[in-house]
Amino acid sequence: MSSISSQTHAISINPTTGEQIGHYAFESDEALDAALTRAASGFNTWKRKSLQERSAAMVALAKALRDNADAMATMITEEMGKPITQARGEIEKCAKLCEWYAEHGPAMLAAEPTQVEGGKARIEYRPLGPILAVMPWNFPVWQVLRGAVPALLAGNTYVLKHAPNVMGSAYQIRDAFVRAGFAEGVFEVVNVTPDGVSRAIADPRISAVTLTGSVRAGTAIGAQAGAALKKCVLELGGSDPFIVLNDADLDAAVQAAVIGRYQNSGQVCAAAKRLIIEKGVVEEFTQKFVEATRKLVVGNPLSNDTYIGPMARFDLRDELDQQVRDTLEEGATLLLGGAKAQGAGNFYEPTILANVTDRMTSFKQELFGPVASIITAEDCAHAVALANDSEFGLTATIYSANVELAQQLTGELETGGVFINGYSASDPRVAFGGVKKSGFGRELSHFGVREFCNVQTVWLDRN
Repeated sequence: MSSISSQTHAISINPTTGEQIGHYAFESDEALDAALTRAASGFNTWKRKSLQERSAAMVALAKALRDNADAMATMITEEMGKPITQARGEIEKCAKLCEWYAEHGPAMLAAEPTQVEGGKARIEYRPLGPILAVMPWNFPVWQVLRGAVPALLAGNTYVLKHAPNVMGSAYQIRDAFVRAGFAEGVFEVVNVTPDGVSRAIADPRISAVTLTGSVRAGTAIGAQAGAALKKCVLELGGSDPFIVLNDADLDAAVQAAVIGRYQNSGQVCAAAKRLIIEKGVVEEFTQKFVEATRKLVVGNPLSNDTYIGPMARFDLRDELDQQVRDTLEEGATLLLGGAKAQGAGNFYEPTILANVTDRMTSFKQELFGPVASIITAEDCAHAVALANDSEFGLTATIYSANVELAQQLTGELETGGVFINGYSASDPRVAFGGVKKSGFGRELSHFGVREFCNVQTVWLDRN
């Protein structure tokens, strides 16, 4: 595909055509050092801005995003294959994020006075400094800004190391900050190798680290941050259970399962990957689910009619295909799809695996692509046991007409989030994150604002 080496360049391949559309030379140690110097210098100025000034900057960023929404959405689609309607939605979601934090963020960072024995005290939320963010390709703008906006509002500066295949999107994000009037050093982009990331983590100018990515990447980044005694937030993989009980509204459950599994071509951490269906409705659910999935339009992601585009990376399609093959060899039943599409594009057929058990590959591993696994549960207790039988713990869904029962079951589920009669999503008004090998720490809501704060106690007149 290209004579340019991935050892020396970040390379962007259009997954729809297989053609190279961009290459960006990895930066030198000197360039990384300069970026860290700018971030440290920018912090000294940015942290002294008032909350009102920082909030106004977020409103300006929202406008800059909307003003360039078409170009940014097209870049997302060309770099990683997200259908254009979903890419436009991603940009708008980011703009709304900026506006929401501009309105509600200052209250989350306000001092909290309290009475203590012998005097008064208050809690202050102070910024830590430059934050290194190592981000993935599946939501090239949202993943960045959902972490950056609250951290910046708190007074930190941000150094983005984006995935190599979406560096065009990284530079567009940086340009949006420039157009919004942010000063140099507040939001930096570095294009470095893993060795460069390690140097940045160890550098005293970096105060904390955040990563969204694989368990393997999280293990490495978390170890390095720990060795440097730096706070880190990790949002890693997921194999989210989607539980449907016998009394559920099946039409609603099927619709949510289709969206929850196949949006972004199935390349979502918090997605309906393991469909755990109570045995009384598994046959009817399966029939409806197959029928609905057959109707999904697969094709050119630049078309407004397309719901499923190509997978972002060719190596990940090969990995997904092997996981499907392994699961079928282990005894699962193929109801739909199950193969790479023919041609130059990196398409994988929307796939449904039935009769999956807890011993099979698609149950035990995360499948990051348009593949759904249907598992039968004997009853709701068995459904919860199956849901928890995973090394991951990001989100879970329960569909049931008995909302009181569903709410009771949430306390049994080992996940960072639970959705009752709705599929997984992220929203600035609520915290997002996982447990077990899905990571630790939280993004969004007031938790996301305060993750990278020095929670400082100030005592007054203590006798």
